[in-house]
Amino acid sequence: MIRPGVTLGGRYRLEERIAGGGMGDVWRGTDDVLGRTVAVKILLPALLDEPGFAERFRGEARTMATINHPGVVDVYDYGSDQQLAFLVMEYVEGDALSRTLSRVGRLTPARTMALVAQAADALQAAHANGIVHRDVKPGNLLVRPNGTLVLTDFGIARSALVGQLTVAGAVLGTASYISPEQAAGDTATAASDVYALGVVAYQCLSGHRPFDGSTPIEIAMKHVRETPRPLPGDIPPAVRAIVERALAKDPTARWPSAAAMAAVARQAAASLTTVAQPPVSQPMRAMPTSPAPSQQARASVPRPTSGARGAASVPSVPSGPPASTPSPAPVASPMPPHYRPQSGPPMSGYPQQQMQGGKPEGTFGRQVLIVLAVVLALLVLLCAGVISFLYRQGNANAAAEIALGDRSSSTAILRMGVVADPVSTASYRLMKADAQFGQIRPNEGRQTL
Repeated sequence: MIRPGVTLGGRYRLEERIAGGGMGDVWRGTDDVLGRTVAVKILLPALLDEPGFAERFRGEARTMATINHPGVVDVYDYGSDQQLAFLVMEYVEGDALSRTLSRVGRLTPARTMALVAQAADALQAAHANGIVHRDVKPGNLLVRPNGTLVLTDFGIARSALVGQLTVAGAVLGTASYISPEQAAGDTATAASDVYALGVVAYQCLSGHRPFDGSTPIEIAMKHVRETPRPLPGDIPPAVRAIVERALAKDPTARWPSAAAMAAVARQAAASLTTVAQPPVSQPMRAMPTSPAPSQQARASVPRPTSGARGAASVPSVPSGPPASTPSPAPVASPMPPHYRPQSGPPMSGYPQQQMQGGKPEGTFGRQVLIVLAVVLALLVLLCAGVISFLYRQGNANAAAEIALGDRSSSTAILRMGVVADPVSTASYRLMKADAQFGQIRPNEGRQTL
């Protein structure tokens, strides 16, 4: 009885049953000689009763061991023990594609084409060595965690095909992926593996097999006579064409080789992946903007000014920019996000002013000039009033001094604003002195004392 802990061939210790099917069970075991984990496939005892099966399978196992391809599982050993035949293979960490489909239902077209390309490459490596797999199905496609695919279980379906189709429910999976020529009793060829891979692709894209039935024979006959249901409408035409050609009833109408199918599937996967990926984000940067017409005018011609700036320093505005003058390099606009250039023609005679915060740029300067002019005018008026007041007050004081007989009459007169002639004043004093002494002196003109 097969159970954990049993050792086969004196070196392969069985640890856990990991899969099973119509041809036998697969166990995870340990090679006690090399100390590595292996996969051990134990064939059903009934298969050994077929004449020549053991020798034929052993020969195919030797041939499979010569295949050196990363997509093909390595075959380490073959043996028999206690009326059992077993095949020792590489243990692949990963899930069978059948488990993935049962969990998610469907795969994307890009993912499907990527897996089909890898499986077709593995089949081409086997076909190049004269080996036909004969049992391509999701259960024999193992996918590693990194996404790479490995094809397992070579060469075990051919000798047992007729027996499988007579045992109801025993190998339903194999019947679901069988090619029409195999179902009709013809020899399996490389084109048969291409057809089976097309069935796998159909299931990945649609979530179901192309044909279903109550018995394996009914399903096999549908592969011969009926056409699969159309793929879902969301499948790209290129992918649809690849699958439909692989499912052609006539082997000569299919892809000429597994390598040809791998090439078109890989090309489709690459194109779909490029379309599905979002564009690579670029660092955000200020978009270069062309300066507004008013900004160009300001860059080439100074703006007219008024007041203290003086208009004489403003050169005349040219009628248009020189033909040889290069355009200013576009720079990121310092305007806030809400800025929008003013629409409509600029004011006549002046270039349109740049708006900043909703107001013309020169408004603040003009307001300051106006305030300064008003303050200056008020100061002038105030000074004039003070001077006028002091002027009137001085005249009043001078008049009072004259009325009181101030000695310094000239000082009083000056305060009143009257300019006295010094010569006339001296002549007046001489005439007054002569009168006091009784002398009359004729006018000798102006004399200087």
